Amino acid sequence: MAGTLQLPATLQARTAERVSAKTLSIPWYIWCNVAAVACSVVGGVWDISWHESVGRDTFWTPAHLLIQLCGILAGFGCGYLILSTTFRKDSPLRDQSVSVWGFRGPLGAFICAWGAVGMITSAPFDNWWHNAYGLDVKILSPPHILLALGMTGIRFGTLVMVLAEVNRAVGECRARLERVLFFCFMFLLGMTVGIMQEDTFRMFMHGAKFYLVVMFVAPIWFAAASRASENRWAATVVTGFYTLMHLAFMWILQLIPAEPKLGPVYQKITHLVPPDFPLLLIVPAIVFDLVRRRITGLSRWTQATVLGATSLASFVAVQWPFANFLMSPASRNWFFATNNTPYFIPPASHWARYAWLPTETSPLQFALRMLLALAAGVLMTRIGLSWGDWMRRIRR
Repeated sequence: MAGTLQLPATLQARTAERVSAKTLSIPWYIWCNVAAVACSVVGGVWDISWHESVGRDTFWTPAHLLIQLCGILAGFGCGYLILSTTFRKDSPLRDQSVSVWGFRGPLGAFICAWGAVGMITSAPFDNWWHNAYGLDVKILSPPHILLALGMTGIRFGTLVMVLAEVNRAVGECRARLERVLFFCFMFLLGMTVGIMQEDTFRMFMHGAKFYLVVMFVAPIWFAAASRASENRWAATVVTGFYTLMHLAFMWILQLIPAEPKLGPVYQKITHLVPPDFPLLLIVPAIVFDLVRRRITGLSRWTQATVLGATSLASFVAVQWPFANFLMSPASRNWFFATNNTPYFIPPASHWARYAWLPTETSPLQFALRMLLALAAGVLMTRIGLSWGDWMRRIRR
């Protein structure tokens, strides 16, 4: 009798272990989309560096292929997920999905699928654009805007998919998923900062326009991450990951040999030109997390005002003097990488001469733009707080 009772107990224990392992595992479609986003991040930074070092010699560069792999992975992965959820009656996601045009699937999967269509469509559009109009004068050409919208859709869709899993999970499973969530926020922070990079070069860092641009793109992610996650240091963790990723790109790309293939060539290039040293967003992120915990009892607009103002003040306090260092000869080394200039930058330009490029014509204009930067910081923080509250409610 004892033996007959022991076998069911053993089976129950093994079943509990399998259920526990399954509960703690992260779904395959999450990893598929994270891999897709990682391809676009690496490919995007590599592509910009390629343009600054080699030029656009062909559409079929490794960087371009890696970017398009993002759209392919997300498109096929999310397409399969939507079709399987729609047509499989026993799909575990049917009760955790939304309906769009008769199809069923997680909300994030639909967003990613639309982003993938935008990315894949942008490839022939970009090739035609270059054949018709030549090289891009600015980063945000029409095909690049479509590409950026597609990549943003995939990154945001991945975030929504992870949030749905996080909000349904508990215990150790939630802790694991939150680590993936931080990477999703990091990718979106890097995307928005990267899109605005033409206004955040070091020669603009003593102008109010620079701080206005940064306040439009950073505080919203500080606030959203801090509300969507239960981690007390969410904004710091996200920004810390972003800073480390940016530094890794900056240091590694300098090790890859390269030379220009298009003219005119104004700067001697022997290796890939890396991205600039990252903005010191880690400081306002730390301040944001410290202050946020002390004002939780206040109204949302009061919180947004305090957090937006402290974010701007702390960022100005560190970035302004650091900009002086970046413009000095002491920063022209492998670590800070300010001695790397794209081949097409003329020697007489502010960039090549390490000279400030004023963005305001008078002290009054500077003061008004700094007030706008403050207003932007408050507004984007308020939007981020509300957005984070919405993120906490996502279940499908």
